[in-house]
Formats: sequence, C-alpha cells, structure tokens
Amino acid sequence: MDDRWWRGATLYQVYVRSFQDSDADGYGDLRGIISRLGYLEWLGVDGIWLSPTMPSPDEDWGYDVSDYLGVHPELGTIDDLDELIEQAGRRGMRVLLDLVPNHTSTAHPWFIESASDRQSARREYYVWADPAPGGGPPNNWVDFTEQSAWQWHERTGQFYLHNFLPAQADLNWWHPPVHEEFRKILRFWFERGVAGFRIDVANGLYKDALLRDNPPAERAGPVDGPFGQRPEYNVNRPEVHEVYREWRSIAGRYLPPRLLLGETWVGELDRLAAFYGADDELQLAFNFPFVFSGFTAADLAAVVAATLAALPPGACPVWTASNHDVGRFPSRWCGGDEAKVRLALLVLATLPGALVLYYGDEIGMTDAIVPRALARDKLGARPGRDRGRTPMPWDDSPAGGFTAPGVRAWLPAQDAPDRNVAVQREDPGSVLAFCRDLLRLRKSESGRRLGEYHSLSAPAGVWRYSTGGLAVAANLTNRLVRLPNVSGEVLLSTAADRDGAAGSRLPGQVTLEPWEGVITS
Repeated sequence: MDDRWWRGATLYQVYVRSFQDSDADGYGDLRGIISRLGYLEWLGVDGIWLSPTMPSPDEDWGYDVSDYLGVHPELGTIDDLDELIEQAGRRGMRVLLDLVPNHTSTAHPWFIESASDRQSARREYYVWADPAPGGGPPNNWVDFTEQSAWQWHERTGQFYLHNFLPAQADLNWWHPPVHEEFRKILRFWFERGVAGFRIDVANGLYKDALLRDNPPAERAGPVDGPFGQRPEYNVNRPEVHEVYREWRSIAGRYLPPRLLLGETWVGELDRLAAFYGADDELQLAFNFPFVFSGFTAADLAAVVAATLAALPPGACPVWTASNHDVGRFPSRWCGGDEAKVRLALLVLATLPGALVLYYGDEIGMTDAIVPRALARDKLGARPGRDRGRTPMPWDDSPAGGFTAPGVRAWLPAQDAPDRNVAVQREDPGSVLAFCRDLLRLRKSESGRRLGEYHSLSAPAGVWRYSTGGLAVAANLTNRLVRLPNVSGEVLLSTAADRDGAAGSRLPGQVTLEPWEGVITS
C-alpha cells in the first residue's frame, strides 16, 4: 500500500456509543462496529476514526481518560479492538483511535498521585498554581463551560488547570516525563496495528509558562473569540510543534507510516498550516475556518483558495463539515434540504486532499432535538452536543436497528422514516446512493487525479473549479443558472432526474437547477 495512504482517502468518523449496540445495553460498542464493517466496505471508506475507546469515568464521554493503554469495558475489550483492526484490514480499511494528550480524568492514577501531596513524584504532571494575590484564581482563563479554568484543591492549597470540565485536569507538557509517557502510549498502540490517531485539542498542549491573562477577543466566534477572550496563552503556544515533530518521527518508524490527524482548533490559516511543519509534523490538520464557513459559493471558495495558498508545498488538506462537537452539516449548512445535502457532499468529495465523513452524513442525518431531561452532555451549552450524537438509524423500526427492540438507547433515536440506511440503500435515487457513487468516483481513475485546484469563472452564487482531471460546477443559489462553455463527459450530478445521465456529454452550455452540482471530465 502507498506509504501516504491518506492522500485522497475517505475517513469515516464513528461515534462508538451511537453506531451499533451488540449487547442490548443501549450503548454502541466495538462488536457492534465489527458487525457493520460490511456496510462501511460497501459504502467505500478507506479508514475508520473511532471516538474515544479508552477507559473513562465518562464525565465527557471518553475525553476524560483514566487509562491510555486499555479499552473502556462498556465498549468492549482489547481483544475486541484487535479483532476490529484485523477485520477492517481484511476489508481494506484502517482504524484510527482518538488520543487525548491535553488532559486526563481526575480519576487517572497520575492525577490521583499528583494531588496526593505537593512533593509527589507526579506533582508536575499537571498544571498547578498558587492563588492570585487576592486569593482568587491565578489568571482570567475560562473553561468551555464559561467558568474559571482553575479548580481549588483544598488538600494541597493550590489550583489545578482544566480547560474543559473540572474532572479533566490539564497535563503539564513542560515536564519531560509527560513526553515519555506519551511516547510509550504511541508505541503501544502502533504496535497493535492502529493506523494512527486523531489528536484531541492538538493545538492546546502547552500553556504559557508565565500564566499570563488572555487578552479580550477582537471578534466573537467559536474559534477566534470564545467567551470574550482571545485564546492566546492557554492554547496555541509554539512549543507544541516540537511534540509533533517527535511523534512524526515515531510514526515514521512503522510501515506503512502511522497517521497523525490533528484537531487544530485555530482560526488563522497560517497557524493551521504551521502544524504540517516541513512535512515533519502532522500529516493532516482539521480546517475549522472551512467547517464554520457560510454555505455560499463566495465563502467556501475563499476559504479553500486561502487554505491551499497557506499550506506548505506537498501538504495534504483535509475537508470535513460535521463532527461530534460541531454538529451535522445537513442542519448547519443545509437546513435539512436534501438538494443542499447532495451539493455539500459533492463539494466535500471533489476538493483535493482527504475527506472525513461523520457517521450519518451519507444519509443526510440532521441534528436531533434532545429534550433537556434526556441530555447527556455536561460540557456543551444548550442545545448541547448531544444533537449530533444520536444513534445511527439503520432501519425504520422504533429502535432504528441500533439496539434491541424495547431497549432504551443512551440518547433518543431520531424519528425520520426515510432517513435510514435500509430505506436509502434500496433507493437508487437516495442521498446514500449518491454518496456511494461519489466515493466510488474518488477511487476511480478520474478521482485519483484529484490534485491541483483551479478556480474557474462563474456567475455570482456559482462555484466552479477544476482539480486534476475533474471539473465541478456547483450552483449554491435558489435560482436556475445557465453556464456557457461547460463541456465534457458527465460523471455525476446531484439532480437524479437530470437530462443526460452519467456518461453523456454536455453540449457546451448547461442549465443548473437551484442547488445542483455536476462533475465532468
């Protein structure tokens, strides 16, 4: 296999608790994923990214790790994970785990020992600080609940830092033994056949050594200015790049090289580009300016052009629009409109680089309304992140095929009779059938030529570009648009009833329906 297998690959994010329940306890698990590998192979994905599988008290559903070298019992065993990796490999798919190096659970043995005494051998594994002169927190940093990011610890008379929940204590990456712990963790999982890691809070490991106050935000936004602060000193420190240079060296000792995919929660594209280094840091870095872009031709084209201009030569961009934190693009971008969902999928799948789909994207799954009484997310503000984490609808039964009949799922299933795998798999005109066709195109000779991106002239509201051997025209408006000088063989259209099926040739002028896109060669 190609050493850089992720170039042009389609990765599929599985939120493990919500994908398939194999033991009728209402929670998805590893054996449930194994039972659905045939579907993922049929769909045409190249790799699977699993939400956290490591033991955890589940204050933040696995993002509060209590053991980096195990599997959460509710999700299965390490033997189950080994089997999943093996079975996926037989079907041509790789498995990535979620790694959380910014913080651990306060139930982790490291923290328990660190909090036992100021002279503890592991005291410096975490960020501890004395009170400010007035007795309050050391600085103005806030966590993702909009409260102080500092928790008072009575026993040892200091505060500890938590950028997320108080149960998630931030590690101290200035302390060399923390680096050694993670070297061991990487080698442990790489040697078990894990293809790589999606790295949580990849931009946040180091904190300012002087613990300076964050400045006021220059503009509001989920990336640039959350909670009125510019996140300058509690994340985004330059020292983090040395960590990824070291990890890349470790990843490169395996064949094929292991993949490092970063959750680079940054708003500036030059800062995003820096995480690629000189082809010696992360191989892929998530692009949140793209995720939070408006779903317009002008906005999307501008972000894509700026991204490709900012990335270093040879770097591989990665495009995604949904995940377990930000919710689902069929709601955020498309308002549930199926025509817009198809168009978004077409754009995502034809941009050069890697593609990451979130489970359910392929059927147009939308954000759910989760009643407050059934909410499980302790971190996200209302409406909370549960809206994008509800069970995968496999069929139109009351349990959606996710769990056994009569079992209450951990989050309520969506009530959408036509938005499930069984119904759409039988319908050649469905979103699922269209998504599968897109992924097959990506793997075809034409798709493999996805490469250098060129913007093409187009009327207002239309995005046209070429990439390698493909040309794309996307009408992101509510009106009919006539495009001159559009020729070539039709490979795929979002309009199931378009005159001129795949394989026909366009006559030189094409009329696009509202929210229609077409791919030609």
